[in-house]
Amino acid sequence: MCGGLLFAFFLSCGSAEQKPAADQGPKQLPLLGNGPVTPFGFLAHTGDTITEKNMDKKITVMDFFFTSCPTICPKMKTQLLRVYEKYKTNDRVLILSHSIDPEYDTREVLADFAGRLDVTGNTWYFLTGDKDSIYARAEQYMISAKADASAPGGYAHSGAFLLIDGERNIRGMYDGTREQAVDSMMVDMELLLKP
Repeated sequence: MCGGLLFAFFLSCGSAEQKPAADQGPKQLPLLGNGPVTPFGFLAHTGDTITEKNMDKKITVMDFFFTSCPTICPKMKTQLLRVYEKYKTNDRVLILSHSIDPEYDTREVLADFAGRLDVTGNTWYFLTGDKDSIYARAEQYMISAKADASAPGGYAHSGAFLLIDGERNIRGMYDGTREQAVDSMMVDMELLLKP
């Protein structure tokens, strides 16, 4: 199994994470990681507690960010807005954005952030919670996310978007800063959404 948390490293050795084609089912997308997403619970900008059960039977896109990020987060949110606009009325799609700066990114800060992006409804949730739990979640997904005083904004993280199927299996990892990569993710979302 591939080690390391860096997005580029994960992509370079992703084939070692894929299960044989016979285990992939009809969707023809690889299964990545070590099995289904494990239980979690984080506070959303709406005041709701979001858990792994919210993901059941939904196609989920996940990322890690922070609202004061001066580098890649604005690009990532621009790309996620495209996904949100396309799927905001589809009750089989869920977007979960985890803050890696939960001390600053309180529920109120995240609610203001969602409002500035004009995000409403129950498709896209901005999540906060215990920092150790959020970082452990990022590590489980093989996403780089950590406090780093030398990084712009004080945090270092990858720009990866994860695509997760209705059984909570990771099916893809995409560069959330690149339009072409997000276009590819949306093509894969359509595959997973097929009955």
